[in-house]
Amino acid sequence: MAAGMSPDEDVQRLLIQFRDEAGEALGSPFDVPVTITPDKLQLVCNALLQKDEPVPLAFFVHDAEIIASLEKTLVGQSVETEKVLDIIYQPQAVFRVRAVTRCTSSLEGHTEAVISVAFSPTGKYLASGSGDTTVRFWDLSTETPQFTAKGHRHWVLSIAWSPDGKKLASGCKNSQIFLWDPATGSQIGRVLSGHSKWITCLCWEPLHINPECRYLASASKDGSIRIWDTLMGRCDKILTSHTQSVTCVKWGGDGLIYSSSQDRTIKVWRSQDGVLCRTLQGHAHWVNTMALSTDYVLRTGAFEPAEATINPQDVRGSLAELKDKARQRYDQVRGQEPERLVSGSDDFTLFLWRPAEDKKPLERMTGHQALINQVLFSPDTRIIASASFDKSIKLWDGRTGKYLTSLRGHVSAVYQIAWSADSRLLVSGSSDSTLKVWDAKMKKLAIDLPGHADEVYATDWSPDGQRVASGGKDKCLRIEHSTGPHSSLET
Repeated sequence: MAAGMSPDEDVQRLLIQFRDEAGEALGSPFDVPVTITPDKLQLVCNALLQKDEPVPLAFFVHDAEIIASLEKTLVGQSVETEKVLDIIYQPQAVFRVRAVTRCTSSLEGHTEAVISVAFSPTGKYLASGSGDTTVRFWDLSTETPQFTAKGHRHWVLSIAWSPDGKKLASGCKNSQIFLWDPATGSQIGRVLSGHSKWITCLCWEPLHINPECRYLASASKDGSIRIWDTLMGRCDKILTSHTQSVTCVKWGGDGLIYSSSQDRTIKVWRSQDGVLCRTLQGHAHWVNTMALSTDYVLRTGAFEPAEATINPQDVRGSLAELKDKARQRYDQVRGQEPERLVSGSDDFTLFLWRPAEDKKPLERMTGHQALINQVLFSPDTRIIASASFDKSIKLWDGRTGKYLTSLRGHVSAVYQIAWSADSRLLVSGSSDSTLKVWDAKMKKLAIDLPGHADEVYATDWSPDGQRVASGGKDKCLRIEHSTGPHSSLET
């Protein structure tokens, strides 16, 4: 007879203790039947949390999620029935993004490959950058071209929305940066010139630090990072220390700027005065890509995806109100610990870092068989996804870097990935000409979206959950729609 069972009891019972992700206990240990389901755990946990609105929760025991019942999850795990069993509860998004299932439009207009696509922070605007030297803005209500922004004289390699959604920056192979107004398609201010080689990446100062969205960071093949004052139209600082091309730049939420380079290092700078704080070493080849655990909340600023409307609107309010809202959202996502950074390299590995505190990595993540193109934290920061030339996407634990699973289905290199706002789905674009939507929880393919005639270079999922945009070698921009309202509160 199993320990803890008495003859008049058919079902084994266990003492459990709810804990949050930081390990804080919720209430006291109590006794439950081992057959308890997540639904019942949800009722008990929400009662203990005493929230006005119950939140959807996921439950984990020893890193394994309780899907059907506690008993089924414990199969194969050694559990001492006399000891209290810790059950970790994780709040989930209160809204659910529906999987995109149909292509509503194939938008023509670009005369060369589409290199980048990006939705504005609320999903109101969509912009694309192309090898035809133009930036295009698309009208999402009619799904037609709205403005063609001309000025660049070479391929547009990088585009970035300011977190208030009022400006788009674009950088080209000719080393120039332009700023555009999405409402009119016209250029804002003067051309930002200074880099001697092409622009590889652009990133804006976070909204909760400066609601005017005044400063922009650019990375270049010339080995430098420049900080631009977009209001004055001039270069404010030049950060130099890398010895080769800078591949990526991220402006963190705690006053640090991070840069990765083909010199195999990642550098951490103080944004206030441009002082180099530390250099992160470990990769054996070019560092291609980086992501911050706070990327999504920094991208969306004061916009809360759970409050999205069917027709996306700009976030209204004074600069102080927007700053405040963005700060609250940032603090909630960041939690007690400083932001984490993940890097991906041509050496087939990823590293997870706590760059504000330590120059030693938390974890070296191995398993890919080819170079890593892109890494991305899920909006809730719990999962890292990596896309590789080895045709796979791998998922890793966002806190520890532990390997979770491989998503296989593409028959060629995976170029770019994007998360849905609720962290449940992931879309990938590949050189095999398809987009695929994956279910991150079930760890399997949800929907296959063929439709492009050639390689898919760029993809993005709108922060309001309603659309996925993709572009590539066939010069077309495709928009896939979510079925039904995006913000269905079924959990």
